[in-house]
Amino acid sequence: MRFLDLCDKEVININDCCFLGHVRDLEFDEKCGQICAIIVPGPGRYLGCFGREFEFCIPWCDIIKIGPDIVLVNLKEEMRHKI
Repeated sequence: MRFLDLCDKEVININDCCFLGHVRDLEFDEKCGQICAIIVPGPGRYLGCFGREFEFCIPWCDIIKIGPDIVLVNLKEEMRHKI
């Protein structure tokens, strides 16, 4: 699977069945080259125009399933990171 294929998929949290967005970035371990986490931008501040207040940083181990059109994740509230 390519990164662009992953970006097209919707990210859904299985805890509350909420749509989080689409994958916009990956976090890599520099030493071994493995993917550590996926980064999904949070909701926009004002009508989606004035940037974002936070982003979702979802560790690779919390990805439950990557399907043909969605990515199911187990996201906890403390996984949100301020930008």
